[in-house]
Amino acid sequence: MSTFIHRVGTTYIPVADPKISSKWYQEKLGAIQNYRNDDKAILELANQSIFLVRAKIGERSGFLDSYGQEHFTMTFEVDGYEKLKKFNGILKENGVQVGEIEDRGHPGNNFVFRDIDGNLFDVWSELSPSFKKKYEIL
Repeated sequence: MSTFIHRVGTTYIPVADPKISSKWYQEKLGAIQNYRNDDKAILELANQSIFLVRAKIGERSGFLDSYGQEHFTMTFEVDGYEKLKKFNGILKENGVQVGEIEDRGHPGNNFVFRDIDGNLFDVWSELSPSFKKKYEIL
């Protein structure tokens, strides 16, 4: 059976204050705000809509894996190791809580970072082959 689903269109992220978090995403990650009210901010980032939704204090998007370690729910992709290294440095320079670049035993390298609300995200140095093909990135 062929798939009907073509992409993930929207990701919802819990935040304490959509206004403050939206500003953080714009300044630190280059997101574009399309809409905001007291309950949510709608951003354009990495070819999808990101909804920053006001949540109870302390809510996070991650979960604990089978080893009891906090796990991210989203991986951002960059184009190659040099871009990964540069992005890691820029985030650090901008005061973002960032992990070290690591080799996890699969193609490419990764690092994790936290947003202003403590949500954990991953960054990978490899663009997906289907993304490269679609956008003609060699």
